[in-house]
Amino acid sequence: MKYINKIADKLFLKSALCAYGEYMSTENVVQWLEEQNNKIDVNISHCPLQKIDGWSVNYNGSITHKSGKFFSIEGIQVETTCPVHRKWQQPIINQPEIGYLGIITKKINGVLHFLLQAKIEPGNTNFVQLSPTLQATRSNYTKVHEGRSPLYLDYFIDAKKEQILVDQLQSEQGGRFLHKRNRNIIIEVKDDIHVYDQFIWLTLSQIKTLINHNNLINMDTRSVIASASFGNYDIEIFDLISFLPHKPENYEIKLELLKSSLVSNNSLYTLDDIISYITNIKSTCDLKVKKVSLNNLEDWIVDDMKIYHKENKYFEVIALNVEIGNREVVKWSQPMVKPVHEGLCAFVTKKINNTLHFIVQAKIESGNLDIVELAPTVQVLTGDYRNSKKGILPFLDVVLEANRDKVVFDALQSEEGGRFYKDQNRYMMVLVDKDFSEDLPDNYIWMTLNQLQTFLKFNNYLNIQLRSLISAISYI
Repeated sequence: MKYINKIADKLFLKSALCAYGEYMSTENVVQWLEEQNNKIDVNISHCPLQKIDGWSVNYNGSITHKSGKFFSIEGIQVETTCPVHRKWQQPIINQPEIGYLGIITKKINGVLHFLLQAKIEPGNTNFVQLSPTLQATRSNYTKVHEGRSPLYLDYFIDAKKEQILVDQLQSEQGGRFLHKRNRNIIIEVKDDIHVYDQFIWLTLSQIKTLINHNNLINMDTRSVIASASFGNYDIEIFDLISFLPHKPENYEIKLELLKSSLVSNNSLYTLDDIISYITNIKSTCDLKVKKVSLNNLEDWIVDDMKIYHKENKYFEVIALNVEIGNREVVKWSQPMVKPVHEGLCAFVTKKINNTLHFIVQAKIESGNLDIVELAPTVQVLTGDYRNSKKGILPFLDVVLEANRDKVVFDALQSEEGGRFYKDQNRYMMVLVDKDFSEDLPDNYIWMTLNQLQTFLKFNNYLNIQLRSLISAISYI
């Protein structure tokens, strides 16, 4: 696979630097999505938790699907020792199945294009967003719902070794899913394939540009394309300017981001240093999780319509009746998690050793499979970040008080619309000056983009919020 991975790196890099797709301009994709939205009838309404059709609600235990598949809502008690001893209880989504998040790619006029789908999820803020070619839980693609098979499923099931460009297990939101992972996979096809009306070919550069718009690229697509790495280079052996076909807007920062993605020999810490840093935290921190009945959750209230925190914090568990015209099943009911506040996920970046470095944190979340995952510099998902007390959260003030000319990226992005209702977070990247201290709190470390992309080749190192930020980094 080593030879194939080197070829994939070059294919991904060329696509990331190609602003113009063969089938549709990036500007017209926005209009095309609006047209897709207008084609589909959507009807979503709230219903009492006790009356979710097809679900069994037992507050002395959990909320489960009649098939025993899909997912359940359960109560857990969490106890951790890092960074200080804490103990709490909460509802959580338990979805033990490993699903497919898959993208088909094809070289068109020498440039790799990605086949994305205009897909509606019931929790999406704006309904239609661009999702992977295949986005399906095991229950979906084994047709537990007795509906149609997902389109293009066979391409992934029958994929040969030489077709696979990326194949990883990656986590989802550790604060709301218990040990949830999906298979993130990118395959390449050589032959022509039938493209259905709601699908579109785009270059990697086009997708990254669209992430700069609010709520156009869904979380699953962001997760998959974050795994597209570009290989390792020494800064001395090539002229970076030659990689850029033309000078883009904000040329200087784009060039620095590209350098941070490609260069492997200018980092503050080695990969071995970072692995040791993560290993030390995992070895010295405890994360204990045990099940608790929903009715017995401390500080949570259960009524006819929802489960919610007594102080109206964090999130709620609600129920929806859903009708969507073009799905494998067009009508169903389900519980969903609804956030109380919009969150903030942000990178702080600084040039160190002539290469952009990013502050990442080792973060414990209740549903993490292996105690900690690397997370953005700032990740505030459970409270109102705008009204947080100054200095309480490391680097929050740096992000919120940054001058506009230091803000590299700022857009709203939806989270997983199949389980979360109208959940969007603000994603940002902020550049700091050379006098910004390189000293960090114990659970934070500086990493280059190249190092982050290296860790993405392995399972469960980078959380979904960090992967979303990486996916948003564009170079032209």
